[in-house]
Amino acid sequence: MSDMYQPGEIATIHKYNSADFTIMEEKLRHYSPDNPIALVLPALKADFFSDANKAIVKVLEGVDYIKEVVYSVGDFQTEDELRQARDLVKNVTGTTVTFLWTDGPRINALLDVLSENGLHTGSRGKGKSAWLAYGYVLGRADFASIVLHDCDVVTYDREFLARLCMPVTIPHFDYEFCKGFYGRFAGRLYGRVTRLFVFPLLETLLAALGPVHFLQYMASFRYPLAGEFAMSTRIAQTVRIPSDWGLEVGTLAEVYRKCSTRRIGQIELCDRYDHKHQDLSPDDKTKGLYKMGIDIARSIFTSLANSGVDLESKLKVIQTAYLRNAEDMIRKYDADSYTNQLHFDRHKEELAVETFCNALKQAAENFMEDPLGVPLIPNWSRVNAAIPDFYEQMLEAVRLDNS
Repeated sequence: MSDMYQPGEIATIHKYNSADFTIMEEKLRHYSPDNPIALVLPALKADFFSDANKAIVKVLEGVDYIKEVVYSVGDFQTEDELRQARDLVKNVTGTTVTFLWTDGPRINALLDVLSENGLHTGSRGKGKSAWLAYGYVLGRADFASIVLHDCDVVTYDREFLARLCMPVTIPHFDYEFCKGFYGRFAGRLYGRVTRLFVFPLLETLLAALGPVHFLQYMASFRYPLAGEFAMSTRIAQTVRIPSDWGLEVGTLAEVYRKCSTRRIGQIELCDRYDHKHQDLSPDDKTKGLYKMGIDIARSIFTSLANSGVDLESKLKVIQTAYLRNAEDMIRKYDADSYTNQLHFDRHKEELAVETFCNALKQAAENFMEDPLGVPLIPNWSRVNAAIPDFYEQMLEAVRLDNS
């Protein structure tokens, strides 16, 4: 059973018991015709053909309140692989399933058109895949909301999906954006970046910079790095997002700028969540959780600077104070794990904190060298203004890839 805590301005929808998901689905079935839902699933080839996604497909076979499922698939090399992917979802009959082939020649040709018009979309990654899917959904012009989650969720079920869809679909809730959250454990605690980096970093920044509203907003989220969220198509039209590991934090920052916090919520999706785990990569800052930490901290620094916060004189203090706060977090999670009879490896927790310290230092150096950082992907309002028929070109490219 969840607690009843409401952190800050962000409304929290808890999971108090095992509610009857069929009643949730009845409500979604009732309201979704007037508030059509597009489910966006970004996936690399390995994730798409994984056992986790095959289980997700089985769940989708029994769902009929989603108007369209959009798989935004990367690193597919041939049309034959795309045919194999379509074959995997052939039994999903309650909704349309569309593939957006992000590395295919037709989509790449459209990305070239964007570049020729000065609209650069960054490097390949989850952020870019999600952004392309938003464009396809917006081009269709007949959806009210976009729901997004990853394809490597091992603990996925129909209640998980229904809970994710409800806040932006049920009219009297009046939410434009809702983030998922959950506990991450399976014999031990996971979620190292959130537990040992984001939480103590936000605590450090609040202590160093004072009650900055953006930081208070970020600290209200129970799992800011969760890959599951739902939003109105109005928000999807106007947000700019990073293409790198800063996607989740960058999205929250953009939603903060575009939306009243009264219309932002978070919902507990399940009692326990598990998915593919990333390597720490303590010796390589270009990959794994090391790279993730750099991108996340960099995104937070840029968002603070955009809010008018002067970080330059505080960065060294922030790095020092973060280490102390992160070490305190280790002590707290040690007690948490021990009481719940979960395995706890103190050495690996300390190694993670050391890696995140290095990530924070690198992010600070990058920020000082270039406060603007990696440009965000342009929002779809700008794309539409620059190339008025781009939606039509994109819809045709996707149609041909799916024929």
